[in-house]
Amino acid sequence: MRLVHFSYAEEGKPDGLTGTDDLFQSMSAHDFYQAMRDGATPKTSQPSQGEFEQVFTEALEAGTPVVYLAFSSGISGCYEGALTARARLIEERGADLPLYVVDLRIASSPMALLVEEAVARVEAGMSAQELVRWAEEYRYYAQTIFMVDGLETLHRGGRIPKSVATVGDKLNVKPLISFDHEGRLSIVGAARGRKKGIRRLADYYTANHDNYLCPPVVSIGSADCDPKDIERLKAQIIKLNGPVRFLETNIGPVCGCHVGAGMMSCCFWGRGPRKA
Repeated sequence: MRLVHFSYAEEGKPDGLTGTDDLFQSMSAHDFYQAMRDGATPKTSQPSQGEFEQVFTEALEAGTPVVYLAFSSGISGCYEGALTARARLIEERGADLPLYVVDLRIASSPMALLVEEAVARVEAGMSAQELVRWAEEYRYYAQTIFMVDGLETLHRGGRIPKSVATVGDKLNVKPLISFDHEGRLSIVGAARGRKKGIRRLADYYTANHDNYLCPPVVSIGSADCDPKDIERLKAQIIKLNGPVRFLETNIGPVCGCHVGAGMMSCCFWGRGPRKA
């Protein structure tokens, strides 16, 4: 499996929080999020069309069909960038090129859930075209809810007004956010305080999970959360639902730039296609 990389940088600060999103290979998650807690405000950049073309070309020349599972088009332009690169390669090499691009309409931790299952299906013999059809259906069954620790980062990203962020932070309000059918972020609730927010995450899983698609599994995403909070979420889910397999993932730098330190997500296979 190959990755194309996003990048992040603080404008006008050559020595600021800058780098390539390599899933914390060159910097620890704690160091990255501590820099944000200390005031760093990096902005993100998607992969260039040239990088998409290079990665696609290397795989195709090795005889490997390509299925690119793209970050949601509802919050990023990388899907369109990959489509443009695909169109150029098809123009050069012909329309029968085994190169496919799927808009997953989710991001980060729910992508980890879907990609894990996709890899298992490919290893079991699923073809590239079958994988595309599967991903286009199952992307709507990957459910997620996440809690951000504060509202200022959402304000900087244009999601909420400054006045709402200021009042919400003073009241210790933790927004609860999900993806809608088009892959856009949607605020679905709020909780007063972190402990209540964690209970809401567990309740959301209890109300919406479906073990028919896959054995019970929850992907928990963490933006340098307190490990005790992660264990608290696990315990609450098990208390309400019985044994569950957990995946733990770090929220990568690019997503972290938009949600801030302390964000926690609960992702799982849901009962029906995501509609809201």
